[in-house]
Amino acid sequence: MLEFSYSKGYDVIKVVPLLEVHMNKNKHLTLEDRIIIEQKLKERETFKGIARELGKDPTTIAKEVKNHIQFRKTGCYGKTFNDCLFRKNCTLRHLCGSRRCRRNCSFCKTHSCSTLCSHYQREVCQTLSKPPYVCNGCPAKNSCTLEKRIYSAALAQEEYEKVRSESRQGIQITEEEALRLDTIISPLIKKGQSLHHICVTHADEIMINERTLYNYVDMGIFSARNIDMPRVVRMGKRKKKKEQFKVDKKCRIGRTYQNFLKFMEEHPGLLVVEIDSFEGKRGGKVLLTLHFTAPQFMLAFIRDANTSQSVIDKFNGLYSVLGPDDFCKLFQVLLADNGSEFSNPSAIELNPQGDLKTRVFYCDPQAPYQRAAAENNHSLIRRIIPKGTSLDYFTQEDITLMMNHINSYRRPNLGDKTPYEVFASLYGEDVLKKMGAELIPPDKVTLRPSLLKKN
Repeated sequence: MLEFSYSKGYDVIKVVPLLEVHMNKNKHLTLEDRIIIEQKLKERETFKGIARELGKDPTTIAKEVKNHIQFRKTGCYGKTFNDCLFRKNCTLRHLCGSRRCRRNCSFCKTHSCSTLCSHYQREVCQTLSKPPYVCNGCPAKNSCTLEKRIYSAALAQEEYEKVRSESRQGIQITEEEALRLDTIISPLIKKGQSLHHICVTHADEIMINERTLYNYVDMGIFSARNIDMPRVVRMGKRKKKKEQFKVDKKCRIGRTYQNFLKFMEEHPGLLVVEIDSFEGKRGGKVLLTLHFTAPQFMLAFIRDANTSQSVIDKFNGLYSVLGPDDFCKLFQVLLADNGSEFSNPSAIELNPQGDLKTRVFYCDPQAPYQRAAAENNHSLIRRIIPKGTSLDYFTQEDITLMMNHINSYRRPNLGDKTPYEVFASLYGEDVLKKMGAELIPPDKVTLRPSLLKKN
């Protein structure tokens, strides 16, 4: 496409290719671009002004900044980090138990008063909810003790390169797209049709390479399996490294196990809940397990499919049942494995108002020892639901009954007390009743398949 301009006084027509005007539109941001963004944010330039200088769309700049925000609890000159709502007028002392200290707890550099004080309420700067979403150009940055959000060009480039590298590995497909393809392909495969026949017949609907679809079937993304394709079974399976199916490869940035250890070191005493999935027969219903490490208490919720949305729905349901105060008290830190069902941490971390209600971290790949307590409790579930047993016939009432029996099982490492009793002593029985938990008499505790046997 060409743009024509006529110059008055001269019989000359200037021809300007429009491609030259928009040559940067579809290019990725470079390190130099990010340095300019960081500098302009310090100068309090708007996204529109930055976009104009870089030849980009303002939404591109906004996404770049929001995707690479660094959270820093650095405090300010002469003051430690403190994000309590009452910090300016607080006069409390000796929360740590030491009577030698003469300073107010809000100024203490040894202990974090937020973890010790029952009156603590977190404050988040309201200006961060609107552009530019960061503190780079804030005039009060050097005197503010709240959590700061910073855009760093160097760190943003590092995260970008890491995500770009990971994006070239494995298979990327959204859950919605996988379900859409499954509804088209699986019924036809089960009728005896080949993938080639399906791809030719439904080319406009599928729009994916035939070889790719074979890989998807082989990875178990569809309900149809290799056994449903006789030719594939006869020819045998080639040895190939199994690739992971992930929905969002950026979700673990800033949430690794090393980040978890550092966070717990900075915030000692926070309650950690290990979350995991418990599968019965492959392709059927699945359990979401929540294991409270200190009291060894475990909850379990049945889900129709092992999707990230089903996990989000369960946490939203818990938030509604418990209320904001009890939820934030119980679910302070969540530690998950690398399953795709936990690949949308932001939806779990934020409440309907967009405020942080919990923190999500991930274990290292192939490191079950980092969640050993939850794995041990799963062995108790296996006593009642043996491996290979389908969960399709169980209701949430069945699962709650099973967990009540498990939580009423006395443990030697709890001083011969039950997880139910320890949890009740720490957080009260009212919270347990909200979650449907009950204490089973000792002589009636059953950890056999007969507990859930249907008549």
